[in-house]
Amino acid sequence: MRLLAAAKPQIQIGDQPTFHVLGLTFDTYIIASTLVVAGFMLALVVLLRRSATSAAPGKLQMFFEYVVDQVRDLTSSVIGPEGEQYVPLGVLLFVFILACNWLEFIPTQLQVGVSPELLPPPTADINLPLAMALSVFILCQIVAVRHRGPVGNFKHYWKPYIVLGPINFIEEITKPITLTLRLFGNLFAGTLLLLVVAVVGDQLLGPIGGGSMVFIVGLLWKVFGLFIGAIQALIFSLLTIMYLGMASATEH
Repeated sequence: MRLLAAAKPQIQIGDQPTFHVLGLTFDTYIIASTLVVAGFMLALVVLLRRSATSAAPGKLQMFFEYVVDQVRDLTSSVIGPEGEQYVPLGVLLFVFILACNWLEFIPTQLQVGVSPELLPPPTADINLPLAMALSVFILCQIVAVRHRGPVGNFKHYWKPYIVLGPINFIEEITKPITLTLRLFGNLFAGTLLLLVVAVVGDQLLGPIGGGSMVFIVGLLWKVFGLFIGAIQALIFSLLTIMYLGMASATEH
């Protein structure tokens, strides 16, 4: 307990340069890493367009064809043939979130466990997952109103029984919250783990032994993070498709 009490004031969350615009606070490193991923995505699209061929595909084209096929199968099983229009969105979300998650495998810390990452994974900051989750939520509401109409969409929440209306409203509102926390929590856990190991290791083993412990735990977490990053990208994309399917469903 004494070790945890000693570690508490030393753990700083979001300790990075910021700037302010119109009263809003912006994290410099998170914005920089998001722009890096966006630039990578644009370069990937340009490269894929130039190298795309109807003959024997290259490795990059094979990867994207595999991703598109998997997302199309998921969309077809969840929504049906009419879900084909959501395949590009599902692919975009999966590849973008995967690139953001895997950005943490690029070593950008000047001092492991002490200095912040110059290019931290943007999804480890709650602002990006929240922005994507709210965008998905707004899109679902637009799709629902388009398919059911404003009045029909409002009546939909009171089915099959009117007493379930408040529960259905709460369930709808919590969708962006669960999307945000699921993605953010899993990515932030890695950063928090290294901070805790650094503080506790320094208390138990001293600066040298604590640094070695941080390196070993960080290496193991990086390997495990490859799997976690891919799974979280797939889950976010799958849940988005499911929510769009629920929004476009009509009673007959």
